[in-house]
Amino acid sequence: MCGIVAYTGHREAFPIILKGLKRLEYRGYDSAGVALLNGDLSVYKKKGKVAELEEFVAGQSLDGTIGIGHTRWATHGEPNDTNAHPHQSFSGDLAIIHNGIIENYESIRQELVNKGHQFTSDTDTEVLIHFIEDIQKNSNTSLEEAVRLALQKVVGAYAIVVMSHKEPKQLIAARKGSPLVIGVGKGEYFIASDATPIVEYTNEVIYLDDREIAVIDGDQLSIKNIDSVPKTPYIHTIDMELEAIEKGGYEHFMLKEIFEQSKSITASMRGRVVADKHRLHLGGLTEYFNRLMSADRIMIVACGTSWHAGLVAEYLFEEFARVPVEVEYASEFRYRNPVIRENDVVIAISQSGETADTLAAIELAKSKGAIIFGVCNVVGASIPRATQAGAYIHAGPEIGVASTKAFTGQITVLTMMALMLAHRKGTISESKFREFLAELEKIPAKVEQALKLNDQIKYISDVFKDARNFLYLGRGYNFPVALEGALKLKEISYIHAEGYPAAEMKHGPIALIDEEMPVVFIATADSSYEKVVSNIQEVKARRGKVIAIVTEGDTQIKNIADHVIEIPKTPEALTPLISVIPLQLLSYHVAVMRGCNVDQPRNLAKSVTVE
Repeated sequence: MCGIVAYTGHREAFPIILKGLKRLEYRGYDSAGVALLNGDLSVYKKKGKVAELEEFVAGQSLDGTIGIGHTRWATHGEPNDTNAHPHQSFSGDLAIIHNGIIENYESIRQELVNKGHQFTSDTDTEVLIHFIEDIQKNSNTSLEEAVRLALQKVVGAYAIVVMSHKEPKQLIAARKGSPLVIGVGKGEYFIASDATPIVEYTNEVIYLDDREIAVIDGDQLSIKNIDSVPKTPYIHTIDMELEAIEKGGYEHFMLKEIFEQSKSITASMRGRVVADKHRLHLGGLTEYFNRLMSADRIMIVACGTSWHAGLVAEYLFEEFARVPVEVEYASEFRYRNPVIRENDVVIAISQSGETADTLAAIELAKSKGAIIFGVCNVVGASIPRATQAGAYIHAGPEIGVASTKAFTGQITVLTMMALMLAHRKGTISESKFREFLAELEKIPAKVEQALKLNDQIKYISDVFKDARNFLYLGRGYNFPVALEGALKLKEISYIHAEGYPAAEMKHGPIALIDEEMPVVFIATADSSYEKVVSNIQEVKARRGKVIAIVTEGDTQIKNIADHVIEIPKTPEALTPLISVIPLQLLSYHVAVMRGCNVDQPRNLAKSVTVE
């Protein structure tokens, strides 16, 4: 949630900050703003997209080599000009940008009101900057010390950058529970929520850890923890190409990322699957693999699309490795008192690696002695650093808010984990293991084949773009795909959609079926095929409109469905990697035809870093 950009150095700050905000707009796009030091502390902010801010500041004095910027996803206070960041202190000397939630801001606010402070916004962030200034004034201390003392007293999550009119060369950044990365250039520094605004200028970054405070003063950088203990920063070299965060000729990032999936799946397997040598190895699992081998149970924690990937993994681990699996919403797991035993293993899945609920679930599981494996896309994110072992999916930057290539990347890695475990345990035969490795290597080519259905799916989308409801049905491995297909349509087209196991249709959802209801069946040639055919006939008997995802060459369903989309023949356990492609394209085209902003759907943000 929310995007943070800051710069100090020898260049003009505003163009760097503005470009960075555009690249971070997938994190929030309710409002945007900048603060610049150019003799005075100048703050410009505007409700709406970054483009509206850019138009608003046209003709203004935007000089200055130090500044901060923010693009907002609203938590406290509705989206408007006043609630937009940056926020200023009571005197106007300080400015702050903030990602996160200060949970005890009401009590702090009341204390400050009693002291005569007046607030202009409804945000917790304005309270925090007033609080910092109040501490600095009453303690006669440095801004750095005031920030540290304030953060010791606040409850909640934060990533902040603070600047002062009285310290024209200084930026102070801190984090707890929300990501913050510092780019290190030659005589210049960049601060951002993630690396996308930084990669154009430097590939050297420092990931701030929780409860750390960074002070940049001119060309000097120092880092301490919240208890004022100095920390030695570790500079990482990031491997991200600039073109990876550009649209590359596609109308939307989402479409680009859908079409990147053959490459992103290949990247997930690169160096790990070598079918002709019958080798599968995930190096990130090595140190704790024996714990995985001896696990009595695997618990998977995730949110949203990552939770759907976890459901696919449940089928994979139970079928191949013969170990019980429970898949939990991280947001529910953290507020239960879950039973975690000594020989349980927890797998945490997150595209961003910053999902607040998943991070909290990890800490809960660790406190009970569990070994945690992470499956994540963003290198250096919080989840990989909080887990003992795991694997990156290497899908590359995913800018579209609705996850596509991260989903197939997660399934690819989870499939490899399940096969590697099954092979070591001996719960899969050598011949079956080799067969699946060979089939895995064929998946990217089959994804390419499925993507060639784009024009057909665009035509079907036009037929159903005005539907008010959709139902998605699948069985076995394709039940989670039905859930994911429904989620994608809801996220970006705002059409109500539900996913169900096909057999559950008769236990309630069939009451919704009429001639106005499109029903999407994932009906590939697998062990449940005949059962799904029966379900299709039940829908057609009630005049429902059927869109069926089938295996190429299918003739039975073609005779009864209204629309049939044929995908390449694939082993049942690998089908989700292919069957989800048409559903992603369907949601995309329906949304575009309805005039929706598919990259920035309303009320959503890419990385959910607050509860």
